[in-house]
Amino acid sequence: MDDHSQRAPADIDAVTGRTTTGHEWDGIRELNTPLPKWWLWTFYACIAFAAVWVVLYPALPMTGATGLLGHTARGDAERDRREQAAAIEPMLARLRAATPAQILADPDLRGFAMAGGRMAFANACAGCHGAGGQGAPGFPSLADDEWLWGGDLAAIEETIRHGIRAPDDDATRNSLMPRFVADGMLTVAQAADAAEYVLALGGRSTDGASAIRGAAVFAENCASCHGERGQGSREMGAPRLDDRVWLYGGDKAGILRTISLGRNGVMPAWESRLDAATIRMLVIYLHSLGGTEQ
Repeated sequence: MDDHSQRAPADIDAVTGRTTTGHEWDGIRELNTPLPKWWLWTFYACIAFAAVWVVLYPALPMTGATGLLGHTARGDAERDRREQAAAIEPMLARLRAATPAQILADPDLRGFAMAGGRMAFANACAGCHGAGGQGAPGFPSLADDEWLWGGDLAAIEETIRHGIRAPDDDATRNSLMPRFVADGMLTVAQAADAAEYVLALGGRSTDGASAIRGAAVFAENCASCHGERGQGSREMGAPRLDDRVWLYGGDKAGILRTISLGRNGVMPAWESRLDAATIRMLVIYLHSLGGTEQ
């Protein structure tokens, strides 16, 4: 006998006393229990509301759909952006007209520039220099008082505007660390001796004889940029070698690699990417992170 059978709609369930739909599966009868009227009317109202919404608002998945009211979330966001831009424009105009020194002397401008500079740094700079300006291998720390090209307001602004070794920018800061071994100017042994001498400048040499030989190599090939005592040169962007602050690593292997293959990292020129007010804000913020040179 088939498990499924049809019964008359008026059939009464013996257990509940309710009518059934006449459907039965494996001895289980389906009760005829209609949905509550309030639920049905709510459901119908939702359908009607959805139909009206589709007409009034951009609910259709079509490019350019706006609905009869012409409303879009993107449009709201753009309106909010314009309102916010209009609200801060007076302060931005003051920033464009002021020098960094004048901004620092004005508490209102300084506070505004610090807040804006922090956001601009997060957007444009933190990817390389770290969220707090702490730097990373190959990317200098901006939170100390060691500056390759100078840490006063004017020097920071020039670096931001024109970058370092930035392509297609005649005003960019430029310096070149030669590839002494790769280009045949030094042998590997000479480079190793020079690396040992550089370690000796910071009091870390472990091979006195090699350091003595390296002193002559350094004087002939390195001192013109880095100074006779490794004190560095901001005019040339040559880092100090007599301290323990290193951009690419200060162990002997790292120093030897730098001497052998050179280092020529690139800092983008931001003048064409950021407006004058944003650059001013970045100058003030970065100046606050480092040694705040005058």
